[in-house]
Amino acid sequence: MQASTSGADNEARESITEDESKKHFRVCRFIVETGVKLGMRSVPMATACVLYHKFFQSASLQVYEPYLVAMSAIYLAGKVEEQHLRTRDIINVCHRYFHPESDPLELDGKFWELRDSIVQCELLILRQLNFQVCFEHPHKYLLHYLLSVRSLLNRHAWSRTPIAETALAVLKDSYHGSMCVRHKPQHLAVTCLYLSLQTYGMQLPRGELEWWQVFCSDITKDEIETIMNELLQLYDMEAKCT
Repeated sequence: MQASTSGADNEARESITEDESKKHFRVCRFIVETGVKLGMRSVPMATACVLYHKFFQSASLQVYEPYLVAMSAIYLAGKVEEQHLRTRDIINVCHRYFHPESDPLELDGKFWELRDSIVQCELLILRQLNFQVCFEHPHKYLLHYLLSVRSLLNRHAWSRTPIAETALAVLKDSYHGSMCVRHKPQHLAVTCLYLSLQTYGMQLPRGELEWWQVFCSDITKDEIETIMNELLQLYDMEAKCT
C-alpha cells in the first residue's frame, strides 16, 4: 500500500512539472509575440525570457502571476538592453493580446493599478536576481559560427539552403524553455547550428577535429545531443500548447 501511494505521489509530481512547463512555454510565447508587436530586437526579447526563467528558478507559479512577471520582464529588459519601452505601450499591447477585439485601456484607475503592479514586480525581479540582470546570449556566438560555416561551404550550397535562418529561428524558439539559463551560450549556439545542418543534410569538411570542436572546445557530442533533444521536446510542447 505504501509503495502504491509513493508511486501515485511521483506521478502527481511529474504531472505538476509538465503543467508548469506548459505554463512557462505559453508565457514565453506571450513574451516573444508581445515583443515582436512592440518592435523589440532579438537580444532584448531574449533578455526578457531569461529574466522570466531566472525569476521562476526560485519563485513559485502558485505565488506569483506569471504574465505579470512577463510584462515586468519585458519592461526591465528594455532598460537593460537600452531599448526603452513605455509602460503604456507594454500595457496596451499585452491587453490586446488577451482581448483582441477591445480598445486600448483608458487612463483610469485600472490602468494605473496595472502600471504600479508592473513597476513593483520589476523591483521584485531585481531583488530576486540580486540585481544581476546583464546576460551573455548565444546570438553573437551563433553569428560568428555562421560566418565561419559560410566560408567552408560552396557558395551555391549556402545560398540555396536556409541554414542561417533556421539556426537563428531555432535559437529564438529555445527561449520558450529554460535551456537559456541551464546551458552555456556557446553550447546552445553550436547546437542550434548543428541541428540546422542536420536538418538539411549538410556536411562540413572534416579535419583532425569535428567542426563543432573547433568552434567550442569544451562541448562534447553527448552534450550536443542532450541540448538537441531538449530543443525537439520544445517543439513537442508547442503541439501540446496549441
